[in-house]
Amino acid sequence: MKWSEICSHYPSRFVLVEAIKVVSKNRLRTIEEMTLVEEYGNSMSAWEGYKLHHKENPEREFYIFHTSKPKIEVIEEYFTGVRR
Repeated sequence: MKWSEICSHYPSRFVLVEAIKVVSKNRLRTIEEMTLVEEYGNSMSAWEGYKLHHKENPEREFYIFHTSKPKIEVIEEYFTGVRR
């Protein structure tokens, strides 16, 4: 699905999406195709859903967005710390 399709089907909702087709350029990830995983009424429920899905499938690329945003952007951040 495209972002515009998700926004029209789920207005004013938090959505958990999985990135299917992504392009990275200048530390900006553009999600060209995505799949809706779940929809939520509030950010806390969305975050809980994200944690659950990410724990079960850590190799998949999940994001939470609110459908009031006309355009979505993901800025790539590189982890340089120490993991325990």
